[in-house]
Amino acid sequence: MTEKPLPQAPTRPEETSPEPHFFHRLHGRLHANPVTGLATKVVVTFVGVAVILAGLVMMVAPGPGIVAIILGLAILATEWSWAEHALDRAKEAAHNAAEKARNMDPKVRQQRLVATGLAVVLVVGAVTTYVVVYDWPGFAITGWDWVQGLSGVVPELPGM
Repeated sequence: MTEKPLPQAPTRPEETSPEPHFFHRLHGRLHANPVTGLATKVVVTFVGVAVILAGLVMMVAPGPGIVAIILGLAILATEWSWAEHALDRAKEAAHNAAEKARNMDPKVRQQRLVATGLAVVLVVGAVTTYVVVYDWPGFAITGWDWVQGLSGVVPELPGM
């Protein structure tokens, strides 16, 4: 009975697989143990969701909301395949939006910026007028008191 020869390892550099990066090795080591694997999944999920929620807040508040959402999806994609697919779709949507903005007529862009600025000024003026005339609403005071209870460095609401 003749033995079959064992397959030879590739010898050309382009056929060899590169050394895994530090984070891939760490990820594999953490998931080798069920306890640390579960803890890793929970921590990564918590951090990823927190970054996505911060990105959603930044969509209406100042800040790079889309970047934070994509970063949160990238964090989640280290543990969840659905997040990797969502990350691919978000990257594609961001690329398409950037391309559309680059191809926009400068006059239309200027009109949109002026309209957005005017809308911001109107909303800030309306909120300021409401607070001056009717004082702070009860839910704002209750919420602000709760935030102050979390940290002693949060200042009082103006006019309180």
